[in-house]
Amino acid sequence: MKDTILTNQVKTRTQIDAAGEISRVAASAIGISSGVIGIWAVASVIAGISTSGGPIELINNLFKAIIG
Repeated sequence: MKDTILTNQVKTRTQIDAAGEISRVAASAIGISSGVIGIWAVASVIAGISTSGGPIELINNLFKAIIG
C-alpha cells in the first residue's frame, strides 16, 4: 500500500515539473520574440532617419504623409 501512494506522489510531482518547464520555455520564447521585434523597430527608425536626411526631416516627412 505504501508503494502505491509513493508512486502516485512521484507522478504528480513529475506533472508539476513538466508544467513549470513548459511555462519557462513559453516565457523565454515570448521574451526572445519581443527582443527581436524591438531590434527590428530600432533598425527601421535608424533606416528611416538615414533615408530622409535626418530626424527633423523624418518628422517633416511624417507630417507631410499624414496631412497629404
